Amino acid sequence: MEQKQPNIVFIMTDQMRGDCMGIAGHPDVKTPFLDTLAARGTLFDRAYSACPSCIAARAALHTGLSQEKHGRVGYQDRVTFRYPHTMAGELAKAGYYTQCVGKMHVHPLRNLMGFHNIELHDGYLGAYRRETVPYYESQKIADDYFYWLKNEKGIETDVTDTGLECNSWVSRPWIYEESLHPTNWVTTRAIDFLRRRDREKPFFLMVSYVRPHPPFDAPQCYFDLYRNKKLRAAALGDWENPGELERSGRIFDSSTGPVDPELIREAQIGYYACITHVDHQIGRLLQSLTESGVMDNTVIIFTSDHGEELGDHYMFRKCRPYEGSCHIPLIISGPKSWIGGKEGQVCHNVVELRDLMPTFLDLAHAPVPEEVDGKSLLPMVKKTEESIRPWLHGEHLYGEESNHYIVTEQDKFIWYSQSGEEQYFDLSKDPREQHNAVCDAEYQERVQKMRGWMIEALEGREEGFVEQGRLRTGAPMIGCLKNSLVNG
Repeated sequence: MEQKQPNIVFIMTDQMRGDCMGIAGHPDVKTPFLDTLAARGTLFDRAYSACPSCIAARAALHTGLSQEKHGRVGYQDRVTFRYPHTMAGELAKAGYYTQCVGKMHVHPLRNLMGFHNIELHDGYLGAYRRETVPYYESQKIADDYFYWLKNEKGIETDVTDTGLECNSWVSRPWIYEESLHPTNWVTTRAIDFLRRRDREKPFFLMVSYVRPHPPFDAPQCYFDLYRNKKLRAAALGDWENPGELERSGRIFDSSTGPVDPELIREAQIGYYACITHVDHQIGRLLQSLTESGVMDNTVIIFTSDHGEELGDHYMFRKCRPYEGSCHIPLIISGPKSWIGGKEGQVCHNVVELRDLMPTFLDLAHAPVPEEVDGKSLLPMVKKTEESIRPWLHGEHLYGEESNHYIVTEQDKFIWYSQSGEEQYFDLSKDPREQHNAVCDAEYQERVQKMRGWMIEALEGREEGFVEQGRLRTGAPMIGCLKNSLVNG
């Protein structure tokens, strides 16, 4: 019987930079299987995470909403995800069997978010390991990988046995058999889904890896790939302030990264090792899809929730508006009969995680809920000259470093809401953001225009970011917007 809807395999990593693929031009990172997907499909090289941290990014992904609507403008643990429409829920209504394997990072931990089934591994989450957390909500019980690992290796076994921490720049190889690594476990369980799926229905399979989010603990062979390479130095510009690095660069999980250049190199090695490890496991999954006979009816989409600063601008982790943090990889690959387009094409239009839900629904020939802000990417795959937005507004609540950005295909404007500091980068000439051109005479008209877009994006927000038509410095920092879609 002819299949009227394609299967959809949605592969997601955590904390993977948009430039960390061979096909994206990175001089060091090796990603042969991701490169293959892009070479057979469409690479979106201007994809962004509007609110670049795990929970906020996933709210946009699962709902198709902007941060103004989904209410997550920063990282906040243990706030219930309750929305009337979700990515998996709408696909289930459209006749799909929906399965997630790996990271969800929603609350409660076992919240299905519309999936028929979840095999969960969220990585180390300290908020769910406290003694005050109910037994059933404890990560050691509720997380399927941790529960499985203890059955395999003993009740005391944990991912922390390496001595690494989940937000640290310290790295070292995995200490157990590779088959026990969480990256391998996610792939193994995804492959098992192909065995036990309902063959009367199309499937939506989300394969959600925790790596390359720390800990940087890939198996030894992946560290060996990068150990003797001369790696590209972290990006530093003419606007840097090394003061925070000098204060915090000896702290193992600082947001600046290490002050020791050799430890920066070790973090790069560990991070790149985790990416190549994930890439090879994606290759394993692709082989199983081929063996299962479903490749001709399957569209594969790959992305990440946000990036990793990895020492750029004396910064580590995410939440800030720079390319290492908010620029993400995005690939759509599959048979032309389902997605059209030319193999190996690159789309330069600005896209965001909110666009994935309507893209999936477009593939499924299903209606998109009226309140969804994202737009399907399929028209751009078929006709790359089309654009869904001239600019994107992003933000993150981050204490004194709370920030907003406007990004286009060629440039970026940044505003720090608490200090009033502004930055402008001509990404077409300065892709690593090494020169802040906000005061350069040649860009003044452009800066004024992008500041106007920022005012347009923030007008009417409850924080009071705009006053009498101007950006207001020092507006109160509010953790989650009071929106009826959240907890309603």
